[in-house]
Amino acid sequence: MKSALIIRHVPYEGVAGYRAPIEAAGYDLDRIDVADPAFATLDLREPDLLIMMGGPMGVYEKDRYPWIGCQLKRLAQRLEADRPTIGVCFGAQMVAAALGAEVYAGPHKEVGFHPVELHPDAVATPLRHIADVPVLHWHGDTFTLPEGVELLASSALYAHQAFRRGSNLLALQFHAEMGEDERFHEWVRQWPESVQEAGQDEASFSAIHDELGPGAVAAGRRMIAEWLEGLR
Repeated sequence: MKSALIIRHVPYEGVAGYRAPIEAAGYDLDRIDVADPAFATLDLREPDLLIMMGGPMGVYEKDRYPWIGCQLKRLAQRLEADRPTIGVCFGAQMVAAALGAEVYAGPHKEVGFHPVELHPDAVATPLRHIADVPVLHWHGDTFTLPEGVELLASSALYAHQAFRRGSNLLALQFHAEMGEDERFHEWVRQWPESVQEAGQDEASFSAIHDELGPGAVAAGRRMIAEWLEGLR
């Protein structure tokens, strides 16, 4: 089987709904936490597929999280080799930084379920599956667009929601993997102030999640399945 490695930056941010299409595509999924001592010596070029998930830290917080700089160097080597890679939220920001972009705190928190707007060329890409589908957003950082990539999607608050480079690199600021995973409730408990900023309380936000989450995850799975089919 092909190998797929999930880099988990915090325990409550996993691959969630993307697991099913990745395994269906013939990948044997493994996972490593950045807190694992073995992570520091791992060659990120080795897995057939690398999946980097989210986290509450900022790419610019290298002094607080020394593993960020180490991970960026090894990620840059993987991207230079054009090895298949997915970055989600913080993972997407890490991809942008490894390609030379600036990652910085944005002017607003973007928290809640709403669609992204696909750019005209993106309607022929795997992102077509999430067109008009409310997906979960939960971030406050953003990034400049790296050179040599194709911008696929934007939102009202943030212009850079998704980009790709060729067939083998996909970066997603939003969380189309979340909507049926119990870890969502841990997010709500961890960051109640973000829920309030979104104009919700825990009960109403959880109700929105239960209503919109399954559709978001179904669309996200179709998106990832098609992307995997197109890998070189």
